[in-house]
Amino acid sequence: MKIAIGSDHRGFAVKQRVHSLLLQLGHEVIDFGAANGDASVDYPDYAFEVANAVGKGVWERGILICGTGIGMCIAANKVSGVRAACCHDIITVEMSRRHNNANILCLSADMLGEELIDRMIRIWMNTDFDAGRHQRRIEKISRFEAGQHPAS
Repeated sequence: MKIAIGSDHRGFAVKQRVHSLLLQLGHEVIDFGAANGDASVDYPDYAFEVANAVGKGVWERGILICGTGIGMCIAANKVSGVRAACCHDIITVEMSRRHNNANILCLSADMLGEELIDRMIRIWMNTDFDAGRHQRRIEKISRFEAGQHPAS
């Protein structure tokens, strides 16, 4: 699978580990930055880069990392075609794929340990979308995003 990754300065070290893990798992990875963890950078810059690549279908999925994961998630979800999920445990990461078909995973660099992040990445990469009733809901979101708002 083709995976785009990005982080801000606080997520840089975790991103490096995630990059290595994804390669070990046999995925193709592109790193959109940040280039290092030395200087403060703005998380939306990296979130938008990854989200645009995923939203346009150039890369199949994305992983974004910042201090809490929340800022990256908010920014990524502004991009058409993106379903970013900020996950904090193995249940939320699995359900983000099974029920929401999340295509971008947002993680906290500050609140999750290495072992948990590794487990979460493995689960997220190996969990399929359940479709069924969930597909109908994803389609509603896509229609709304395309400007086809339901009558109030």
